[in-house]
Amino acid sequence: MSFNVAATAYDRFMGRFSRPLSIEFADWLDLGAGQLALDVGCGPGALTEVLADRLGAASVTAVDPSEPFVAAARERLPGVTVIQASAESLPFEDATFDRALAQLVVHFMSDPAMGVGELRRVTRAGGVVAVNVWDFEGGRAPQSTFFRALLMVMPDAGARRGELAALLDQAGCRDIEVAELEVTVTSPTFEEWWEPYTLGVGPAGAQLARLDEERHRAVRERCRELLGDGPILSTATAWAAKGGR
Repeated sequence: MSFNVAATAYDRFMGRFSRPLSIEFADWLDLGAGQLALDVGCGPGALTEVLADRLGAASVTAVDPSEPFVAAARERLPGVTVIQASAESLPFEDATFDRALAQLVVHFMSDPAMGVGELRRVTRAGGVVAVNVWDFEGGRAPQSTFFRALLMVMPDAGARRGELAALLDQAGCRDIEVAELEVTVTSPTFEEWWEPYTLGVGPAGAQLARLDEERHRAVRERCRELLGDGPILSTATAWAAKGGR
């Protein structure tokens, strides 16, 4: 899946969560000097920026299928190689990178098994493949309150735990480890929490955009009932898995 939205809209919708998650993810990956890293499904560059800070821009390559995101990442991160490509068909030779990473991407891949297989293919022997996704199953994703409210209004609007490790295992990775990564974001008011959902980003934004005015208003008011007027403290948890090549 390619996000055909402006990078600034994605930043306002998910960037407030993906930026701190990138730091937690990078801390877990045992990054070191001299490593070459690949960020697959980089979006506007949240994780890419953290990798560039820690490894140097010249040691980082990023790919994304979305043209607006590729353009934004190139502008924001000079020195990083940013390429428009899909996870399922990475334009690199075998065994090119020391770290091949995919943050908040697996559930948007058209073929997750193929995408994770590609991550392993381009990773060197002794390198690490690592992925993460929000815990939607456990109701601990940034959008969980929104979807809870949506289901109250539209009961038919409807990665399971262990899926990431299974994908790495299927791809042939070894010594697989799993973790939960938690981030907390504060929205001073309900309006600041709600506004990013109106930008049409991702499944949540698309579902909201399809509602008529009455149902749109009903979802908004359900969210306010669940959260209050603010400040709103949003804690989100991502599952993460990594394995050796």
